[in-house]
Order: sequence, then C-alpha cells, then structure tokens
Amino acid sequence: MIDKFLDPILTIAYPRACRVCGGSVESVSYGPACADCWESTRIFTGRESCCSKCGQLIPTGRFDLSSRCSECVEDFYDRAAAAADYHYAARAAVLALKEEPFLSKKVRSLLTGRFDTSGFHAATMIVPVPLSKRRQIERGFNQAELLARALEDHTGIRSSADVLERTAHFAMHRAGMDRKAREGSVNKAFEVKKPKLVREERILLVDDVFTTGSTASACAKTLKASGAAEVNILTLARTPHLI
Repeated sequence: MIDKFLDPILTIAYPRACRVCGGSVESVSYGPACADCWESTRIFTGRESCCSKCGQLIPTGRFDLSSRCSECVEDFYDRAAAAADYHYAARAAVLALKEEPFLSKKVRSLLTGRFDTSGFHAATMIVPVPLSKRRQIERGFNQAELLARALEDHTGIRSSADVLERTAHFAMHRAGMDRKAREGSVNKAFEVKKPKLVREERILLVDDVFTTGSTASACAKTLKASGAAEVNILTLARTPHLI
C-alpha cells in the first residue's frame, strides 16, 4: 500500500530514462525499461515450442515439449528455462543488475513467475552461479545471488551461495565468444566447496543469462560429480537463437 503512494512520487522526483528507447520509465517497479519496451520483449510462459532440455526455441509452429535440439546433447544439466529473451527490456534489466544490486518488482515477478511454470518444483536447493573472487571484489556483489534469494523468498527452498566456487578468473569478455571458446573458458573452472551439502540434492542453478549453456553445463558437471541427484537451471534471460 505504501509503495502505491511512493511510486509516483519517486518517479517524479527521480525520473529515469528507458535504457532501451530513451523515453521515460513510468514506474520504478519497471526497473530500467519503460512499459512499451517490456511489452516488446518476448516473455516465456512455458508453452513455447522448444528443446525439452536446453529450452532453445524450435520453430515448429506448434506447442511441443518433446522436441530436442542437437546442441545440448553433451551438456550435463538436466533442463534449462529462462524468463525472457535477452533483448529489449530484459537485456537492459540484466545489464542494470550487473551495475546495481537491486531487483525491480518487474524483474522479480518475471523470475518467480517463470519458476512457477518451469516444472522445477521438486528442487531441494537453490545455488547461484558463482563469480570469480576477483570479479566479486570488482563488482561488490554477485547478481546471481540476488536472483537466488528472490527465488528462496518465493519458494521457501533454501538458497546456498557457499557450496559452489569459481576457481578461475577469465579476464576476456565472454559475451562475444562462440560455444567452443566459452566451453574452454569454463572447463574445470568450478569446485564444490562442501560436497556433503549437495549429495543427493535436486539443485536449481540460478544465473542472469543463459547463452550457450557452457557455464551451466560446467557447474552441473561439478555438482553431479559431488553427488547431486539433479541439476536444472533457471535464468532471467537467454540469448535468442532459432534453429
């Protein structure tokens, strides 16, 4: 109720320009993008025709959860789902989240809403994808931990940020890498610090963006080697890629 009255005041006192179109953001609840740009962003509902493992869209023209693509066959995670395409407002939200440890109501509702349609309700532990120690110091926070805590609040499933560690720092910007390069950059880059905590657990791995799945696969491989029973991944966004 308080937010209902504070929102228009904050919007007037601290106006924000949409990071996508440059127009005005009508409400602080929208985060870095305006309502029109959110409207233009593809939001996933769980009813799309996609690969049943990695979630990659498959343009069959019909809803089909039995399809499989050829790109994730060797990946170690069980299933992956994302809340939105990494485009327009969702891309702006991801980039903003790397700069400021704040989840807008829009982002929080997208993430928790996608969890509700993901089929990941049997998860017993939520684990954020870790940053390297150097990156964590540079940024001051891990955006994946913010997303994990939001899911913990929504689901009651415990979030554990201290079981998985990134042991290698990769200085080069990875966004422009192809799949092979990304796989090489995360090979043996993770370590389970507390194996007993993940043994027999059904883990929901959480991150901001799913690109090729290399990071998710490397994390899942490490977690399963320590005895995790299942590893699914939920991200705020995924890079659009039609096959």
